[in-house]
Amino acid sequence: MTFADLLAARPAARDADDLALFQAELGDVRPLRQDHIPSVRDSGDAEAQKARRAAAQQESDLDPDFMSLEAVTLLDPHDLVSFRRPGVQEGVFRKLRLGEYELQASLDLQGQSLRQAKTLLLEFLRECQRCEIRTVLIRHGKGLQSNPPALLKSYVSQWLQLWPDVLALHSARHQDGGGSALYVLLRKGQQQKIDTRERIWRHLP
Repeated sequence: MTFADLLAARPAARDADDLALFQAELGDVRPLRQDHIPSVRDSGDAEAQKARRAAAQQESDLDPDFMSLEAVTLLDPHDLVSFRRPGVQEGVFRKLRLGEYELQASLDLQGQSLRQAKTLLLEFLRECQRCEIRTVLIRHGKGLQSNPPALLKSYVSQWLQLWPDVLALHSARHQDGGGSALYVLLRKGQQQKIDTRERIWRHLP
């Protein structure tokens, strides 16, 4: 209600003196500057906007455009490939390198063009994430006949190191393809993390 409303609400029977007295009481009173207090809807909109930004950032992080078809450090067909992200324990990496983890899925990219290989690799990695698969074998071939040599091997090795959920990779043992294939360790899914914590909890004294 405004000050004018207050004045209009006074009984008509009041005489001019009462009205003058009432106005005198108001004196130099001025409306206070009203601070903006976000409504519940404002707050909800802000949270929704934050969630949308986070989702967009995540989508950007996984955007296939980071898997460039241009610059790459070329490998030799016989080069050993080895990569471990900071935080991966030495024992875990050793088991991967020795092929001691069960291979839960595999992908054969041999004979594919770079563009085809990129598409297939992206689909494969995303499906592994959806199914919470952790250890896989990816066959890229040595590229002895490609021009330049080891072209697909070089790109696949680089792409995997740029994928956020690849924790480690290493050239496979001879029986699994040797230098023409890679063992790849993927990050645990959320459900796998919960299962691990429960197993640890059950074994606590």
